[in-house]
Amino acid sequence: MTLPDGEKMHGITRSELKALILEAAEKGSDRALSRIGLHDENAVHDVKELRDLLEGWRQTKSSVWKTAVRWVTIFVLGFVSFAVWSEFKSRL
Repeated sequence: MTLPDGEKMHGITRSELKALILEAAEKGSDRALSRIGLHDENAVHDVKELRDLLEGWRQTKSSVWKTAVRWVTIFVLGFVSFAVWSEFKSRL
């Protein structure tokens, strides 16, 4: 049931309810940020550093996987080359 802005329901108007919800949300977010140590003016820099660190981790992880695949490929090709060379050498 939708009420117009000025109409009261249980003693409170829709605009008063919105204001209460907004205030509760702001207090809750302030409390949550305070609990994790992001309540001061340095929080912006801290979050940026965390994002940079996370991006560096992702790039490193990607690089490690690419390097591992490259080494496995080189090993397999080297093994195949050695096997072919050994077979031709024994036939000569």
